[in-house]
Amino acid sequence: MEKYKTTIGVEIHVELGTESKMFCSCGNGMGQEPEPNKNICPVCTGQPGSLPVPNEKAIEYVMRAGLALRCQIARQSKFDRKNYFYPDLPKGYQISQYDRPLCEKGVLEFDYFDENEKRRKTQVGITRIHLEEDTGKSMHSADLGETLVDFNRAGVPLMELVTEPDIRSAKEAKKFCEELRRLFRYIGISPADMEKGQMRCEANISVYLQGQDPLSGTKVELKNLNSFKSIEKGIRYEAKRQAELLEKGEKVKQETRGWDEGKNKSFQQRTKEEADDYRYFPEPDIQPMQFSDQEIDGILQAIPELPRERVNRFIKEYGLTEQNAEILTDYKEMADYFEQACSELYNWTKIEKQKLSQEQRKKLYKLAANYLLTETQKHLFDSGRGIEEIKITPENFAELIKIIYQGEINSSSAQIVLKEMFETGADPSHVIEEKDLAQSSDEGELKKIVEQVIENNPKSIEDYQNGKDKAIKFLMGQVMAAAKGKADPQAAMKILKEKLEK
Repeated sequence: MEKYKTTIGVEIHVELGTESKMFCSCGNGMGQEPEPNKNICPVCTGQPGSLPVPNEKAIEYVMRAGLALRCQIARQSKFDRKNYFYPDLPKGYQISQYDRPLCEKGVLEFDYFDENEKRRKTQVGITRIHLEEDTGKSMHSADLGETLVDFNRAGVPLMELVTEPDIRSAKEAKKFCEELRRLFRYIGISPADMEKGQMRCEANISVYLQGQDPLSGTKVELKNLNSFKSIEKGIRYEAKRQAELLEKGEKVKQETRGWDEGKNKSFQQRTKEEADDYRYFPEPDIQPMQFSDQEIDGILQAIPELPRERVNRFIKEYGLTEQNAEILTDYKEMADYFEQACSELYNWTKIEKQKLSQEQRKKLYKLAANYLLTETQKHLFDSGRGIEEIKITPENFAELIKIIYQGEINSSSAQIVLKEMFETGADPSHVIEEKDLAQSSDEGELKKIVEQVIENNPKSIEDYQNGKDKAIKFLMGQVMAAAKGKADPQAAMKILKEKLEK
């Protein structure tokens, strides 16, 4: 309903990739599936008399995220007790932060395609980023008729990021979350895999009549958004549900709703709590924290080149399309691999500087990007590996690209070579020699093959002479077949045309 507009803010929880938990020395366990209640101790299970000790690395990670998002970093901060009661919260309260978070007032700028597929530049304000501990995990058994609790996750450092209500559509919300995940991976604080629960999203959604105050609607919190697809679908559904209620003259209730991925609909969970319901007060067992300008500057200096900056550089330096630059930089490891290969190619072009111009070098880089994003990516997907597990060194990958660029093998042979390299890590020159894949550009040999093909296909010759252009493609196919795929296509086509035009 176009007369209604949507206001959205999101809350993002990210498990931080530290070695140990937030307030004890138990292993973090991220990316692992240990047996239930293995990584636990008196501190993270809330035993009487146990005392929490803050994880310095987790605090640094949150400040790193804040600096990457241009936040103001607190010189003084503290932890607070947030009181609420769930079976998977062993202490009966959560150590979190309330009125003095580590980071405030930041921003993330990005591009996205709106509902009409029009590219838009936007920015979303970051209200705050604070640090807390994760809860355990309840597991409901229908067969046993009981609920079991696994405390392995209890106490894992959890970063919470809250945005301003700046987001105006489901697509923008999805893109914002994708950009955040990429940022977190780049600065090395978390893999942030939503599928593994390492990044969790909640959306606050309200609708209002066009022309009214964007904050005039009733806010509904939507939980259980466990994938980027769910974020978009869930927000779109909830905005439509609220608009339909208003159209019928009904009121939207302020509440917390869950997203049912199977049914593609939201459902009521509970009425919304206010901050007073949590009875926040300063954590008595942890001293307030103070940070110097020197400490903060040290964290800032350690932040690597950020994703958007890298995309822009890839476009300018390597001549890539924006789409390819974004895909390559989505994973830092993939972008690093590409740059290492390009460095090898650049060194080669310096040796061949009499032959390669800057534009030709960019064609070489584009060729490397295409092979990395298509053929190599296909092998990675089929094998279930990540780029960090690939057997092909960047040096060997660059050598293969150079060989393809120089026309020493054709595209079919290149795929054979790449597959062998992927499986064994072999040098491309060795594979080409072993499998006898080198492309032939010997003019005398090609002329003999072309003449034989012409002699064997008089009907196709007649068709070509009668203006049927498809005939030459057939003849070219026959030439390549006779040459067992080893003929240089450009050289073979040139000879074929010369013979046909006599």
